[in-house]
Amino acid sequence: MDQQLHFITLATADLDAARTFYRDGLDWEAALDVPGEILFYQVAPGLLLGLFDAGKFAEDLGREVPPPVSGVTLSHNVASPEDVRKSVEALRAAGAVVLKEPQESRFGGIFHAHVQDPNGVIWEVAHNPGWQVDDDGAVHLG
Repeated sequence: MDQQLHFITLATADLDAARTFYRDGLDWEAALDVPGEILFYQVAPGLLLGLFDAGKFAEDLGREVPPPVSGVTLSHNVASPEDVRKSVEALRAAGAVVLKEPQESRFGGIFHAHVQDPNGVIWEVAHNPGWQVDDDGAVHLG
């Protein structure tokens, strides 16, 4: 199998709250919005993030309830520590719960914060001076 992903799909208990969070907090535009069912956001070339109504997600899996999501963080890198602070405030205003206020990380010289969206998805907003992306999309850490 090729080393690539095309969709990351998360079960979402409150699709309307997710829509508000991603639209107003992250300032994202949906690639596809099917009310009451699913939202898709293009997050990279060839990669979509899907927020799927939890009941329909479970139905699609052939289960009564969707499995819990655990140990997953979605991360967004920004240009500066001040951008981390501004992003966290916008996310808080859009319904996020701030789990970790903006601060220096204990790991790797990163300035970051953690927020939880209205459906429990944890986001890290970070300024990582070692993060570089080439024109061809290759990522370099260090």
